[in-house]
Amino acid sequence: MTREVFERLLEEKQYKAIKSIFDTMNPVDIANLLPEFEEKQMVLLFRLIPKESAAMVFTYLDAEQDQVLVEAFTDSELKNIMDDMFIDDTVDIIEEMPANVVEKMLLAAGDKRNAINIILNYPEDTAGSLMTIEYISLHPAMTIGDALKKIKSKGEYSVTVNTCYVIEKHKLLGTVSAMDLLTCDDDELITDVMDDNPITVTTGTDKEEVAQLFNKYDVLTIPVLDKEQCIVGIVTVDDAIDVIQEEAEEDFQKMAAIAPNDKPYLKTSVWDLWKVRIPWLLLLMLSATFTGIIISSFEDALSKVVILTAYIPMLMGTGGNSGSQASVTVIRGLSLGEVEAKDVLKVMWKEVRVSILCGVSLAIACFAKMMLIDRMLLHTDGVDQLVALVVALTLCATVICAKIIGCVLPIVAKILKLDPAVMASPFITTIVDAVSLLVYFGVAQSMIPALG
Repeated sequence: MTREVFERLLEEKQYKAIKSIFDTMNPVDIANLLPEFEEKQMVLLFRLIPKESAAMVFTYLDAEQDQVLVEAFTDSELKNIMDDMFIDDTVDIIEEMPANVVEKMLLAAGDKRNAINIILNYPEDTAGSLMTIEYISLHPAMTIGDALKKIKSKGEYSVTVNTCYVIEKHKLLGTVSAMDLLTCDDDELITDVMDDNPITVTTGTDKEEVAQLFNKYDVLTIPVLDKEQCIVGIVTVDDAIDVIQEEAEEDFQKMAAIAPNDKPYLKTSVWDLWKVRIPWLLLLMLSATFTGIIISSFEDALSKVVILTAYIPMLMGTGGNSGSQASVTVIRGLSLGEVEAKDVLKVMWKEVRVSILCGVSLAIACFAKMMLIDRMLLHTDGVDQLVALVVALTLCATVICAKIIGCVLPIVAKILKLDPAVMASPFITTIVDAVSLLVYFGVAQSMIPALG
């Protein structure tokens, strides 16, 4: 349904028709539709959403829309929404709200308030902040039949019934899948079919590590234990996906030399965009002055063989691209857990071999291009075999240096507990630019008599 249809129905006060349409729509689609309307219209439309879908729609809306709705809700309306929301979704929304809205939401939370406050007290980047306490717990003395009865009575209040947790005195003994419960005899004991070695994390486990465990073990939930090894909640795969998406977006921004920003592009003001971009641009501008200093120091040598100047952009660009290739590959490996800090020598050895192959290939192509095109076809002044050899050798050396720098810096950042993404394209390109110039002028001075 288009916005125009709903606007017409609102003007005609065809509220029953709107309710009927909402009955057939997916909550995600409703959440995508509501922000297209003015605030008053959005509030009115939300009140026409079926009760069983309202809480789900609320969780899919952006923080700005949620704030508008909370401020417009009566106490009873807000309580109904809070009652139907899972605790982890409630915490996610509360974390993005201003203090006055948070106070109103907590007052409406009722019995959930203590649980919400407990989760809010965990550091934002830990498993504790991601977890929910709404899961199915089973006693080890239960039979399969008893477990199924409990699921039928408690399942609608749990975030998932795909995995149930066997618990005794708050200690996690194991897990039971829905498949096991449905395919085993009703008189079998839970302990006979449970997995007694489940994947677990602690409340302080970094959320990126939690997300990697979902990817590694292909599970739908992971139980969260406290310091006493008691289960305090579970993390679900949808929360892990959110973490992966957030980290990927943050890494992309850092790799493009932009400070992380949570707001969507079209909703970010020009002033905010300036603030997240200018710090890195200033830093890179200042660091790029080193290349200017290097070129200035070799100004006399360049004046003797001016043609060398023409190939500086190509050398710097190729070096920067080579370093970026290596850094992005290593950063990906670090983020997926495929590469660890202890693997630095293995990574260097691999990249050295790759860089030699790439460097030699590019050097041969560069030499052939300079001799066939620059000298024979374009008749460029100053291009001879010696100059072509200098440029080709420099290109090979630059690629090798760039790839070593590109693979080592992200690992160094990881060791120093910095985000490896900071060591991506712009930062490495600046370093490689300076290195390529030093190599270029060093090779040129050693091989061309006029520069000696």
